[in-house]
Amino acid sequence: MELRGKTILITGAGRGLGAAMAKSLASRGAELALLDLDDAGLAEVRTACQALGVRTETYRCNVAAEPDVVATFDRVVTDFGRLDVVIANAGILRDGLLVKAKDREIAGKLSLAQWQAVIDVNLTGVFLTGREAAERMIKLGQGGIIINISSLSRAGNFGQSNYSAAKAGVAALTVVWAKELARHGIRVNAIAPGFIKTEMVASMKPEILEKMAAGIPVQRLGEPAEIASTVEFIITNDYVNGRVLEIDGGQRL
Repeated sequence: MELRGKTILITGAGRGLGAAMAKSLASRGAELALLDLDDAGLAEVRTACQALGVRTETYRCNVAAEPDVVATFDRVVTDFGRLDVVIANAGILRDGLLVKAKDREIAGKLSLAQWQAVIDVNLTGVFLTGREAAERMIKLGQGGIIINISSLSRAGNFGQSNYSAAKAGVAALTVVWAKELARHGIRVNAIAPGFIKTEMVASMKPEILEKMAAGIPVQRLGEPAEIASTVEFIITNDYVNGRVLEIDGGQRL
């Protein structure tokens, strides 16, 4: 699929990877529908994308709320008249040990609220985003592409029961949807980033960043632009389907 003139919807577009994807795709001539709950972040990204000469609209949307997602997708299709690519990027962290204990004394445990918040946004949000994307792409009859953002943590990461479970689920959904939707001309893929230098990560102490980088074969954290370029690869290569691309500097070998 060519990028220029296509309508691309991105969730979690107000900062981090979503913002990097939006700016990169705008530079290639794509029109953008940007979703987030961060109004200030959305406005900043919209301004940057519009400066590149492409149509960019923003929508406040909670991806974990079904009525919100349905209504927002309807608005996007009404506004743009088409929907070519959807990137399910929105996600949150609520890390914690399953059970925190010392000398058989329980100091705490992962709360149901921590578990549910991450599952709601990172897994149910991807489900709702993908379902509504597929419905509209089928109705429009032009095919399309769905890209889900999983994570290296899908293999299991210390202190991330909720996040790892959600991201493993995202990877599984990707394979299922690729099989179900191919007959409608819809390709579905996922990206599983490793440690990427987003605003949140970059704000960590230098010694922590050095320790993180030391565990990566290429000896550095990834750049948001490198995930954005992977998005472009998936969109423009029509034979990539049903795959989870691990972009992690060789961390998971």
